[in-house]
Order: sequence, then structure tokens, then C-alpha cells
Amino acid sequence: MPTGSTTYLTPAKLARIRRAVGLARLMDTAVRLPVIGVRIGADSVLGLIPAVGDIAGSLIGLFIIDEARRLGIPTHKLARMAVNLGIDAAGGTVPLLGDLFDVYFKSHRRNVGIILDHFGINEDELNRRI
Repeated sequence: MPTGSTTYLTPAKLARIRRAVGLARLMDTAVRLPVIGVRIGADSVLGLIPAVGDIAGSLIGLFIIDEARRLGIPTHKLARMAVNLGIDAAGGTVPLLGDLFDVYFKSHRRNVGIILDHFGINEDELNRRI
């Protein structure tokens, strides 16, 4: 159930939301793999680099959570976002299986979904707004 309204979103808030959505798309669903049709992003590719890749993905995730905090997302939703990121980070530490886990869990997209749900908008509506 949305707790906000797009009527009260300032241009600055819309820009923050768009930035978070763009980062999540880049990190989790930027490219569709041919034949199997699964979407992957930079997080899946970075995860192949031991330690450094998982840390980089987590830092991007922390940036999205910080944007949510600046947007005024309530603490309980920020905590849920942190749990999503923690699960992604922990799962990503398992060699090979962690990389497969990253392909399907998509914590950045989940966290952006929390932001969009909070304001009662979807990505299509966000892209239509000026």
C-alpha cells in the first residue's frame, strides 16, 4: 500500500528516484542474455571478480539506500532495504553459486521497488513525469 503521493514529489526528489532506478537497472537488469532470456547487470559481472566485485556492488547498494534515506523513506523500510543488500552481499561471497544467486536475487531492483512503492508510483509513471 503506497504511503506517499506523486503530487508532492519535487523535481529534486524525482531526480533522486530516477537516479536510483537507473543504477538499479544498470546493476541488476541491463542486458538480456540470449537464448535463456535472463536479465543480468553489472552486479553479476562484478561478482566474478573475487572480493572487489562484491564490495563494489555493495557500495552501489549503499548509495541507493542513502538516496532512499534522503527521500525520507521510513526507518523500517530502510532496514528492509539493508537486509536485502546484506542477503545479496552474503550470497555473493560463495564462489560460483554466489554469482548465480546474484543473477536471480537482484537486491538493487528490490530496493528501488521499495522506494517506488513508498511513493505509490511505478517506473513507467516515473519516466512520464517531467
